[in-house]
Amino acid sequence: MIAGIASFVFIPLLAVFFAHLIWAFGAKWPMQDRDMLARTVIGLDGAPRMPPRLVTLVFALLTLYAGVVALALSDPTPSATDIAVGSALAVLLLVRGGAGYTAQWRKWRPAQPFAAMDRKYYSPLALYLGAGFAFLVIWRFV
Repeated sequence: MIAGIASFVFIPLLAVFFAHLIWAFGAKWPMQDRDMLARTVIGLDGAPRMPPRLVTLVFALLTLYAGVVALALSDPTPSATDIAVGSALAVLLLVRGGAGYTAQWRKWRPAQPFAAMDRKYYSPLALYLGAGFAFLVIWRFV
């Protein structure tokens, strides 16, 4: 059961990793141009730009690392580091997911289509992943 939950956390993180990886190499998928991609994933008014490619690559690698931590937490004896990182990820993702439903977040990231995508996909995914990490960490102490 715990391995299944870890897998259900890992798989979406793997998808996020691949999206950021191809963006780091200059792809504009799934949009038709990089300006629209920036408006979809950044959410700032005006003419937002995608983050530098190196930043996007680092984020992709950190996302992959988070997925590996989720899998490591399914091990019968995860390391203290994995538990600490999993705990931090649970808090970070739950806060990010919850923030997406606040008026303050909407003021900070008002641009469309980001705002609609955030309420429909990004924030729920963050809450889902945060709950998954919380479960995987709490399971260690039950």
